[in-house]
Amino acid sequence: MTSAHIEEIMSIVKTGRVLTDESDRFSYSFDGSFGTYLPDAVIQTKSVEELAALVKFANRERIPVYPRGQSTCLSGGPLPVKGGMVFDLSVMNDLLEISEEDLVAIVSPGVLTADIHKAAEKKGLLYPPDPNSSHVSTIGGNMAENSGGPRGLKYGVTKDYVIGLELITPEGDIIKTGGRTVKNVTGYDLTKLIVGSEGTLGIITKAVLRLLPKPPASETVMAVFDSLIDAGSAISKILSAGILPAKMELMDQASIVAVENYEPLGLPVDAAAIILLELDGHPAALKDEVKQAADLCKSVGARDIRIPQNVAEKAEVWKARKLVSPAIVRIKPTKISEDATVPRSKIPQMCARLQQIRDKYNVHLVVFGHAGDGNLHPNIICDKSDKEEMQRVEQAVAEIFTAAVELGGTLSGEHGIGTMKAPFMEMELGAIGLDMMKRIKEVWDPNNIMNPGKIFPEPGQKLELS
Repeated sequence: MTSAHIEEIMSIVKTGRVLTDESDRFSYSFDGSFGTYLPDAVIQTKSVEELAALVKFANRERIPVYPRGQSTCLSGGPLPVKGGMVFDLSVMNDLLEISEEDLVAIVSPGVLTADIHKAAEKKGLLYPPDPNSSHVSTIGGNMAENSGGPRGLKYGVTKDYVIGLELITPEGDIIKTGGRTVKNVTGYDLTKLIVGSEGTLGIITKAVLRLLPKPPASETVMAVFDSLIDAGSAISKILSAGILPAKMELMDQASIVAVENYEPLGLPVDAAAIILLELDGHPAALKDEVKQAADLCKSVGARDIRIPQNVAEKAEVWKARKLVSPAIVRIKPTKISEDATVPRSKIPQMCARLQQIRDKYNVHLVVFGHAGDGNLHPNIICDKSDKEEMQRVEQAVAEIFTAAVELGGTLSGEHGIGTMKAPFMEMELGAIGLDMMKRIKEVWDPNNIMNPGKIFPEPGQKLELS
């Protein structure tokens, strides 16, 4: 970008800030994944009109535009890999309205997901998507990456709750998709196309989210296993018995030990795995479901079943799951967090493949995640300053993706593709499937200014973690 470009940007942005100092730009050069890329300018404005004018200017001058929330992304989604402008949408956090009559929330993209949860719960309602980063991630970022979370098993992911959008197109026009009605089949579903497009098709400036009545009661069950594969079998057994938990989380021995070392909670460190269940619904029905789930776990080898008896005990159990991520980085400083997802019936086989990959490449692999919907989070703990180790890690990650696809699964359940998984897209979609996506991108964004360098691999692009 030239100094004339910077001057024009400053003339457009009348109500916000344009950051061009190197120290400010460095603050926007990374996210929760790998790689550092310096933007030419960072724009903070709450004005949709100013953002639209900036996009028109960027489209005319062929300047890359990178929408960004809080940058908790684990796949490289907001990284400004080709320089240009970063739009800091976390400043657009003023709008959060709950309509009890319509059962919707109307939000601006910079609102924290946890604040939507709190606002809905005050009215006795529920916004189900609950990524573990919800206390720091923005709803705009959640929509870009189509985030999920533990409740995805029963309630689905972000795209299942977004029914309307206000959007700036890559050519700088402001359009609306969907609306406030739950039923809407007018033409193509552009709302669903945008959610999960990782900022490559436009910039979300407002959203209408569907809410649900909050279930009257919930119960928690912890099942302890001496075999990770048995734990996987228990998951399949419970789901095929007609029980649909709100959450069904898996922690392997490495994650149990890490959490206990980080903050002792009385977890069984000698266990190979634990499954955490949350069942919600009517209190009378829950009693029966808890007993049934416990019996099914025992039938496939659970050595112990624990049922917390009060709110504090339940909170303690779920705290253990939330602590896995901070706990494991104490072991080594670098964490590669993946979310390869397989059909539920293949969870035992995926668990077996992950153990083989761990041993083959001699990596510190920790397995946890939303096991009920097959969305495992194999995390590799390493040290990126150790080049030899990182080469083994890159091979292990590639093999994890291959295993997921071979078992009928997908590269990503909720973290998105970004830069990290782009080299593997053709493996899952096939050349024609990938080309169809590229064609959509080319029609929406003919000058390729909107978050370029994401989803679609560059020729010869390989996974690089060092």
